[in-house]
This record gives sequence, structure tokens and C-alpha cells, in this order.
Amino acid sequence: MNVVAIIFARGGSKGLPGKNIRPFAGKPLIAWSIEHALAIKRVDRVLVSTDSDEIAVVALEYGAEVPFMRPAELAADDSPEWLAWRHALNYLRESTGELPDVMVSVPTTAPLRLPQDIENCLNEYENHDVDIVITVTEAHRSPYFNMVKTNADGSVGLVNPPQKAIARRQDAPIVYDMATICYVVKPEFVMSHESTFEGRVRSVHVPTERAIDIDTLLDFQIAEHLMHLQRECNDNN
Repeated sequence: MNVVAIIFARGGSKGLPGKNIRPFAGKPLIAWSIEHALAIKRVDRVLVSTDSDEIAVVALEYGAEVPFMRPAELAADDSPEWLAWRHALNYLRESTGELPDVMVSVPTTAPLRLPQDIENCLNEYENHDVDIVITVTEAHRSPYFNMVKTNADGSVGLVNPPQKAIARRQDAPIVYDMATICYVVKPEFVMSHESTFEGRVRSVHVPTERAIDIDTLLDFQIAEHLMHLQRECNDNN
């Protein structure tokens, strides 16, 4: 099975400028994703899709391939990442004559993941007839209990009002937050559909402490603190 891991890292970031090459725990943030992908023996190639020359230089330094640059129109704040996925797969099809059997997207924003999390997603994909495997973690809020929306008259109400009143969070249906640890995808599905939940989707659970998604400076600082605590724990063991 031909498995290609791709790290999608655009140069612009309003929430945290320069995020993808910002030093995190001793190395650029993107380096963690590259090293996690390179650690997976089933992965044949590790590519980076970027519009940034600076990111490309760092990616090459840490062992990834950067065989193409992403067009600016696919790297704007409002550019759907799905189209960047399709662009990278088109490159692979044109350069090799075929699509890979599996594409693994390894986001830069989850440096606390473990390579085993990626392995678990690949296992889930191989063991079931699915189009995509996502990662999930415990939800902090529930649309049935303590997530609200504003109504047309200015009042607020639950996002998903239950059939009967729910007095305790534990009594609400179990929901999860999607995490940005890893996506394992059937390339043909990406080329023929427009979004994740148009297909057959399965999930892999990841503990909350590994599922932080860095989007802002606060997220970055929390992630660094968690990484420091993990290292202290490992040193003490």
C-alpha cells in the first residue's frame, strides 16, 4: 500500500503570525509534524504543501519533501483546506501517474500528538471500509446542555433542544470535539467530494492533553506548558 503523508502549512496566519515556523519546545512548530510523520514506517513519503519559501526551507531541513509550491489562491485565510488537499493529490497523480492508495494529513497545529496516534488512525482505516478517519477528543461543551445560539428575536436557546429537559451534563448524549491530530483519507474520495461528512467516516479517540489545536498565542503557550510538564514527567520516570 502506497501511503503519502502531507503537511499543509501556509505562510499567513492572522491568529498567530509566523505560527508554522515559530520555535516550539526547541524546534520550529512544523518540525514536530514532519518528525511524527517520518516516524511511521508505513508512510512512504512525507511532503509539505506551502506557499511560503521560509516554511519550505525549514521543511527541507527537517527531512520533508517540498516538490511544489501551493498557489496563493489556495493559501488565503478563507481558502478551504480541502482544495489544498486536492491540489497536492493532483500533483502526485501528474508526477507519478497515479494517486497514492492513502493520504495522511498531519496538521502542524497538534505538536503534542504521538506517532502512535497516526498509527492508530491508519489501523482504523485499514480495518474498516471507510473514506476518511478523523480524530476526536472529549467535548468541553454539549449542544444539548450548555451550548446556546441567538434566536431571531434576540433571545438565546440551546443549539439542539432535547426532547425532554436535561438537568445534568452527564445525562446529555455523548458528543466529541473533532481534533486536528491526523486525517487518513482515500484520495479518490477527496477528488470526487467536497467535504468530510459526505463520506463514510470513522474516528480515533485521542486524550485531551494531546489534542490541543494551536490557533492563537494562548493556545501556543498552553501547548508549550503541557510539553514542559510531559518532559518533566518523563525525566522523573
